[in-house]
Amino acid sequence: MTDLMVTGGAGFIGSNFVRHVLEATDCSVVNLDLLTYAGNPASLTGLDPNRHHFIEGDICDAELVGRLFAEHRPSALVHFAAESHVDRSIDDPGAFIRTNVVGTQTLLDAALDFHQGGHPEFRFVHVSTDEVYGSLKAGEPAFTEQHRYAPNSPYAASKAAADHLARAWHRTYGLPVMITNCSNNYGPYQFPEKLIPLILINALEGERLPVYGDGQQRRDWLFVTDHCRAILRVLEAGTAGRVYNIGGNAEMANLDVVHLLCDLLDERVPASRPRRELIEYVTDRPGHDRRYAINAERIRAELGWTPSVDFSRGLAETVDWYLANRDWWQRIRDGSYRSERLGVSRGVGQKVAGAGG
Repeated sequence: MTDLMVTGGAGFIGSNFVRHVLEATDCSVVNLDLLTYAGNPASLTGLDPNRHHFIEGDICDAELVGRLFAEHRPSALVHFAAESHVDRSIDDPGAFIRTNVVGTQTLLDAALDFHQGGHPEFRFVHVSTDEVYGSLKAGEPAFTEQHRYAPNSPYAASKAAADHLARAWHRTYGLPVMITNCSNNYGPYQFPEKLIPLILINALEGERLPVYGDGQQRRDWLFVTDHCRAILRVLEAGTAGRVYNIGGNAEMANLDVVHLLCDLLDERVPASRPRRELIEYVTDRPGHDRRYAINAERIRAELGWTPSVDFSRGLAETVDWYLANRDWWQRIRDGSYRSERLGVSRGVGQKVAGAGG
C-alpha cells in the first residue's frame, strides 16, 4: 500500500486509525472529513504534514470524491465517515440517510470508476457496526457474520443499508469490498456524547450521571487501538467480499461500566462524596437494544487478529487520557472547538496543508 484514503478521519475511530497507520506503516493518508459537530481537527494534532493530507469536504460530493481519486490515486479506501449517535438519529433520521446511505453510494461509485480505470489492486474497507444485527436476548449466542440483519434504530438501519450497498457493489460490479462490523469502541478522542466519555467528564465535574432505564443494557467493549489494528489487518489480508466481525471479548452492563468509571475517578481525583451517588436513572431510549455481543472467531482464524487490551486496562488508560487532555474535551464542552478549527478553511474540498501538523 502507498497512499490510503480515509473518510471521517477527524472523528473518534477515524483519527485513531490515521494515527495508527502513520505509526505502524510507511503509508501516507489522504483524510476527507466534513468537520460536522463530531469532527475535530484537534484530534489530528502532531501528525506529519508530509504524510497526512487533510481535505475538508463532503462524501456526498461526487465531483470532489472523483477528483481526490484522480489526484491521489490511493491504493485503498477505508470508510469511517458516518452519522453515528443513536439519539440524534431518532431526532433527525434524514441526516443519517444522507450521510450513511447516499454518502456510501457516492464513494462506492467513485471507487468503482477508479478500480475499473486501471487500478485492479485497489481495495475498499467499509467500517460498520454490530447494531445492524439488532438485539440479543440473555443467553443467546453472540453475533456471527451469518446473523440476520434486524436494525432497530434509524442509525442502525442506515448502516445496514450501507452494508447492503457495499456487498452489492462487490457482487454486481466486482469491486473489492470488505465489510467490518465492530462492537462498542472506547478510548482517546471519543466525542463526549457517548457513554464512557460522557459519564467520565460529568463525574469529574460533579454533574449528574444519566443512566438509561435500569442500566442493564449489555455491550461488548472494544479498545479503539485494537479496532484500528483489526481494520489494518483486514485491509492487508482480508478476502474481498467477506464480512469480518470485530469484538473486544468484554461484554458488560452499562451500569457496571458507570460504576467502574466512578471508582477509577474516585481513586485518581478524590471528591467530597463517592461519584456513584451522582447516578440518575432516566427514561429509556425508544427502541433501546438490550444486548449486543460479537463472535470474532472468523477474523482470528483467517487473519490472526485478537484483541490485546482487556477492558480493565483499556478503561484505566482511557480515564488517564481524559485527565491528561482536559483542554481537548473542555473546548468541546464549551463549544469553542467549532470556531477554532485550527485554521481549517470552510471551503468545501479545499486542501489544508498541514492541518494535522
